[in-house]
Amino acid sequence: MPQSLNYLKETPSQTAGPYVHIGLAPGAAGFDIYKQELGWDIAGPNATGERIRVEGLVIDGTGSPIKDVLLEAWQANADGIYAHPEHPGDVEDGFRGWGRVITDFDTGEWGFDTVKPGCVPGRSGTMMAPHINLWIVARGINVGLNTRLYFEDEAEANAADPVINLIEWERRRATLIAKRSERNDQVVYRFDIQLQGQDETVFFDI
Repeated sequence: MPQSLNYLKETPSQTAGPYVHIGLAPGAAGFDIYKQELGWDIAGPNATGERIRVEGLVIDGTGSPIKDVLLEAWQANADGIYAHPEHPGDVEDGFRGWGRVITDFDTGEWGFDTVKPGCVPGRSGTMMAPHINLWIVARGINVGLNTRLYFEDEAEANAADPVINLIEWERRRATLIAKRSERNDQVVYRFDIQLQGQDETVFFDI
């Protein structure tokens, strides 16, 4: 064994594509490898609360949808509790609150089904508004991007959210708000992610 590994240099970074789908979401890429995929329905059949669908596009600086993106979503359940292996009985049976989806190869659309999360306590004990954490990787992105999706019909909770209030400009805050609609008796929240440009989505250092 060498006495020190301090002489080793950091491995150069590289982007996630073009084979990110095969390695991280093989089912969507046409490879039947896993018994159960990690995305599409991240709440499970036993979760309580309002059933919703979340969907959108990831858009580049020219306004075009990117079609080789992978997104990871992480959220609390309707009671504001995250699934954690040390507390398996605190959430409904089968609730993961985490999933992985990719964009459609033709349209660039991404989406998943879940339940609307509840408020969760922040580091200082201040309650955070209902939100879904998103992590985005794609060809051309050297470091994964972290953002949050908030809900437009939670205006009071959003106004008090400690993370949103770190953002000085109202226009920038608006990039984190998903728009609510209904389609075929299903609640749908639309959240388009802008990677560059005047309306660039707010991304966080984590």
